[in-house]
Amino acid sequence: MTALIQITGLHKSYGAFHALRGIDLDIAAGEVVVVVGPSGSGKSTLIRCINLLEDYQGGAVHVDGEKVVRGKALARVRAEVGMVFQSFNLFPHLSALRNVALGPLRVRGMPRRDAEERARALLAKVGLAEHADKLPGQLSGGQQQRVAIARALAMEPKVLLFDEPTSALDPEMVGEVLAVMQALAHTGVTMVIVTHEMGFARRVADRVVFMEAGLVVEQAAPEAFFSAPREPRTQAFLQAILQH
Repeated sequence: MTALIQITGLHKSYGAFHALRGIDLDIAAGEVVVVVGPSGSGKSTLIRCINLLEDYQGGAVHVDGEKVVRGKALARVRAEVGMVFQSFNLFPHLSALRNVALGPLRVRGMPRRDAEERARALLAKVGLAEHADKLPGQLSGGQQQRVAIARALAMEPKVLLFDEPTSALDPEMVGEVLAVMQALAHTGVTMVIVTHEMGFARRVADRVVFMEAGLVVEQAAPEAFFSAPREPRTQAFLQAILQH
């Protein structure tokens, strides 16, 4: 089966720092892949290359057969790839409803009534129906992140990318965001998630990918990854992180 996302020989440098060192990774349609690893391992850089938020210097990324490069095709790719960031990135002057409806209105050309109807349904899906008319500043961090997830879903993307979506949240708000993501993982949407939440990775992932120093060190199904990691570096990482 052809992968929905194909990453081949991917290299990315920031000056002298080699952030990605020839990454090869295929992700199937409907697969939930969780990427873990120490800070600075290249996890966020990797997923930001998928929709070209970061330019790469070598190799290639294909999404649904389309090469991800600068030019006219990039808008098509980005319309199919939703992104949820650490820092929400909501428009502060727009209500939750308008934040969610904006993409279908502007990018898909959907009539306003239809876009707002979809937005209300998605806000209900993430448990925020009663907060549709509030501005982001009137919502908690966890609520803002759930609006951001609804906004990404509004475009009906083929792929959802999550870049450490709970790292900016207070601990008591993490669970509500992870619960929404766990529900999404059972809907058949393709998800690539960078996170430090190991319990979540174990529950939700079809495959866990461990990165260090710009390389994929190990990848496996969650049970094998957490119970019997093969690589010494993976073993050391899990031992250190699971002790906390």
